[in-house]
Amino acid sequence: MARTRIPDSEGEAALTDALADLETAERASLATASRYLLQLLADAHAGRSVELRIPPFGAAQIVEGPRHTRGTPPNVVETDARTLIALAAGTLAWGDAVRDARIHASGARSDLSALFPIAQVRRPE
Repeated sequence: MARTRIPDSEGEAALTDALADLETAERASLATASRYLLQLLADAHAGRSVELRIPPFGAAQIVEGPRHTRGTPPNVVETDARTLIALAAGTLAWGDAVRDARIHASGARSDLSALFPIAQVRRPE
């Protein structure tokens, strides 16, 4: 069964809310924004070689390449919602997030730095 897609208007509204003050953003905004970003990444970088996890809100398999079929995938990236949103908006660099242990990545294909920032995400003014 296919997941229900988040309409662009809802996803963009959640991102705007979260980016207004990322540190105090409401859980509902973080959840919708995270799921929307996972959806955008899956659309733009279709594949099954890397699993991007944003607990507890969701996960997506992205990036072309060898896919896994059982168990834990060999390429896993896990971070929190605030980090994902900051990466998407370009207010946080991938390398800084890795250095600060805000991203946990394993596997040869787990460097997703080229995917961020996401063009559709507007930086806060």
